Amino acid sequence: MYNFEFVKPSTVAEAVAALKDEGAQALGGGQTLLPTMKQRLASPETLVSLSGIAEMIGVNAAGGTVTIGGATSHAAVAAQAGAYPALAALAGGIGDPAVRNRGTIGGSVANNDPAACYPSAVLASGATVVTNAREIAADDYFQGMFATALEEGEIITAIRFPVPQAANYQKFEQPASRFAMAGVFVAKYADGVRVAVTGAGNDGVFRWAEAEAALSANFSPAAIEGLSLSGDDMIGDVHGSGAYRAHLVKVLTKRAVAACG
Repeated sequence: MYNFEFVKPSTVAEAVAALKDEGAQALGGGQTLLPTMKQRLASPETLVSLSGIAEMIGVNAAGGTVTIGGATSHAAVAAQAGAYPALAALAGGIGDPAVRNRGTIGGSVANNDPAACYPSAVLASGATVVTNAREIAADDYFQGMFATALEEGEIITAIRFPVPQAANYQKFEQPASRFAMAGVFVAKYADGVRVAVTGAGNDGVFRWAEAEAALSANFSPAAIEGLSLSGDDMIGDVHGSGAYRAHLVKVLTKRAVAACG
């Protein structure tokens, strides 16, 4: 590690001001940024910690919506998001206890790792990403692998999730990292079904439109039988080929629908 400045603001306004300094970078739980810094792949001059901002911490359920502060830990989401059971279960399956107690939902969604779990929940739920400057619909937020609509210095202060009629998340883990080799979040709403896939796509998290149409017409595992995804559009690496991940996505989608029953 190298020398850097550390700032811990107590309000969003203070954090935004601190991030205007050249070389400053926001720090959530540090589960991605700190290892990256240790490997000298990133070298911010100042870390602006978001962990002390009370207004960005906590889970609130009201009017069919669950709102989660951007600095809320995975463990807290797992324990407090009972109004959205599938989301709470997803959070409880991230990493190990150390990761769940340090990592934050805002940090995960801001980083948009192609194998992270939360992006699938955000996209499948049609959630709204709230920042210090604006509100961004999930369909507009994710813009490719590690790419988002966030602008320089913009902070995710909260994420609002409309609670569906039924939902489930299924993940096939890479055993060492516990990241998803493929993960599928299915959410059924009154106006249709949304299906989001993480860990598998070449361009990061994505919606499986064919599955959404089939499940909106017939919400059962059988509706997925005749569908398929191209392995050419999937990640291929030492852990599995694109064709293998395409197969996993179909299997996991069927399991998620079955679990919603």
